[in-house]
Amino acid sequence: MGRLDDVATSLMKSARSAPFLEREAERELAIRWKDQRDTAALHALAHAHMRLVIAMASRFRHYGLPLGDLVQEGHIGLLEAAVRYEPERDIRFSTYATWWIRASIQDYILRNWSIVRGGTSSAQKALFFNLRRLRARLSRMNPGENSGEIFSQIATALGVSMRDVENMNARLSAPDPSLNAPVASNDEQGAEAGDFFADDKPLPDEIVTQTIDGERRLKWLRDAYACLNPRELQIIRARRLGEEAETLETLGERLGISKERVRQIENRALEKLRASMLAQRDRDSFMIS
Repeated sequence: MGRLDDVATSLMKSARSAPFLEREAERELAIRWKDQRDTAALHALAHAHMRLVIAMASRFRHYGLPLGDLVQEGHIGLLEAAVRYEPERDIRFSTYATWWIRASIQDYILRNWSIVRGGTSSAQKALFFNLRRLRARLSRMNPGENSGEIFSQIATALGVSMRDVENMNARLSAPDPSLNAPVASNDEQGAEAGDFFADDKPLPDEIVTQTIDGERRLKWLRDAYACLNPRELQIIRARRLGEEAETLETLGERLGISKERVRQIENRALEKLRASMLAQRDRDSFMIS
């Protein structure tokens, strides 16, 4: 955390010495970046607007997150804006960058303000960042209205449900529960809330391994099909690949052979598939080693 704080402090100190850009100078830097991929021009454009980042970050300090972290996230949004900016459009860079800076800071707040993740839709974001302000304004305008009436007006204004407003108000009003809080349980003595958050799902590396192995086996099987003749392939599909396997008798009648002959062909085809897949496995193992 100390290194991150140093980075944020450095960004804020650097912002104080950043020059103010005239419209033409700003446009020239943007064109140099877009047409020539001049990284010096890109960083000069971003550096000149760090004051905007700090001003924007300061507006979100009341969410309880360190200002330095907010500045860093705003700086990421500023760089994104500098990369995407189109100088041929008749719009100042600061106007364009404001949206990206705000969006980056707001996304960071939504990810880190609470251990409980909120909604990420535009309506949910608007509710999160505007609920307190709207609630305070409506309470001043209509001091006699109860919470339900105020929440109903907020829901209408932001295009969300009444339940969404009530849930968000509860989240903003109550602190996160501690993971070390004791939990009453008949089975666990002295259990804490965090004890029940263990995830028994496979780890990411296990999932990747299973996926790769599954894809490899599927390729072996598809390649093995090439060693079957048309009748063997037809019998394997009917007996092994359908939702319901055809009986030997039914399949024999359709092919004009005895059910014993169908069984013999099926067994021979399975042996071919098994031999082909084992050969491919040994070949792949040799190549990897």
